[in-house]
Parts: sequence; C-alpha cells; structure tokens
Amino acid sequence: MLKLGEYQNLTMVKKVEFGVYLAEERNSEERVLLPAKQVPQGLKTGDSLRVFLYRDSKDRMIATTQQPLITMNEVKPLKVKEVTKIGAFLDWGLEKDLFLPYKEMTEKVREPQEILIRLYADKSNRLCGSMKHIYDYLKQSSPYQIGDEVQGRIYEFGHDFGTFVAVDDQYSAMIPKHEDVSGYHIGDMVSLRVTNVKEDGKLDVSLREKSYVQMEDDAEAILQLIDAYAGVLPFTEKASPEVIKRETGLSKAAFKRAIGRLYKERKIDLTDGKIRRV
Repeated sequence: MLKLGEYQNLTMVKKVEFGVYLAEERNSEERVLLPAKQVPQGLKTGDSLRVFLYRDSKDRMIATTQQPLITMNEVKPLKVKEVTKIGAFLDWGLEKDLFLPYKEMTEKVREPQEILIRLYADKSNRLCGSMKHIYDYLKQSSPYQIGDEVQGRIYEFGHDFGTFVAVDDQYSAMIPKHEDVSGYHIGDMVSLRVTNVKEDGKLDVSLREKSYVQMEDDAEAILQLIDAYAGVLPFTEKASPEVIKRETGLSKAAFKRAIGRLYKERKIDLTDGKIRRV
C-alpha cells in the first residue's frame, strides 16, 4: 500500500519519457510516478529506491527523492511563505508548498514567521499542516533537570493552564499562568529555566531568572513604577494578587520579595497603605 506523507522503499517497475513508475512489488497495480528530473542516474527496472510520497499541483500522488522538513504526524518548525484569503502556505522543503488552512490555526500567522506544525491528511486525502494538537506529539523524556537553561518555542496559549512550549522544538513544557506572556506570539523562541520535571517527564519552565537574580530586576522595575506615580505607589503588598499583577506584571510573591528588599535597603517607606520612595 502506498502511504501518503511517508518515506517508502519502492521498486522501479516501468520507465517512461517523463519519469519512472514505482511500486511496492514489480507486479503491483498501484504505482506512483517519480519525475524524470529526480530519477537517479543508472536506476534500472527492479531497483529499489527510497522516496517520499505527496501530491503535486494537480492533486496526483507523486514520488520525490527530495527530503521534506516534516513527515506524517511529526511536529516540526516551518516558515510561513505566504498568507492568502484561504489560508497560509509553508515552506517544507518540496516544490509544492504545504497548505495551512485557517481552521487549523490557533492564531493568525504572518510572513516569515516560523511556527510548529503537524502534518496530517485532510478528508480529501491531501497533505496539510496544522497548528492544533501539537501537545499530543511532543516527547516527554527530555535530558534536562531543574535549574537548566533551555530554549523553547511557544505553540499555544493555554489561558487557564499556562503557556505551552516545545523545548528544543520537541519536548513538552509549560510556562505557569501567572507569568506575563502578553508580549509574545505563537512561534516565538524564548529563553527558559527548568523549574520542575514531572513524573511523566513533562517540564515546568519559567521566563524568570532564579529568584535572587530576578529580585534585583523586579526591585528596579518597582522603583521606576513608583517614580511614574510621582513617588507614591497607591497600594502595598497587601493588595490582591489581581491588582498587583495588573499594575506590576508580577506575582504577589515576587512583588513581596522585591518590596522587602527595597525596604531593607531603605529605598522605600511603607505607611498609610502606600509605598513611598525615600
């Protein structure tokens, strides 16, 4: 059986002017064309050849010796080449670009954005790309440990859960929901720190530095915020987590740590339910 979107070792069964026909066996009726410009020199009837099967511009199954950047049910980063009224077209290493329908997008894409894509066959048995269900195809056995610095690509904003990231474009990870990702887009590569390795192998990661390093940055950001309020911040660490998050972008715990540091350094004063710069 010829398998669309996969590599197969097929046998040359017939030569024609415009290429050669390949099949699983010499007497198989199911055959696929390998265009003449891709036929290796010296290939003879009965020889075996490893090819990839996809569809040409006329929706005919065709073989190629070119190597695509992604195969069936894999997840790989692909670059957006063009965005049209019907969807986007992605560079996947073959002559015919890969189609990404709007219904398979989790966020509107742009050129030349690079995004994580899953290859699948639609109801008409045509190969397409999808930004959905990436989570199901990522690995859970990374080589990383708590404290490791890693690189990850954002592939979905999980809202109530957090932000889904693929570390090294292959390992399942999540940024917690309390961290501010408002400035990021799907496809962005981010520097992360591993904060936990779960029993199933999935990673918890953070955009923030280790607490003692991050505290310095947070403290400086709070001083700048106080200055923006003319020297008096109209709330303290006793405010609700929602207010603190909205005003500072920090979790309540991070805010309290930074305020405590500034108070010990006598850079602020805490009176009358307000924070004043000294």
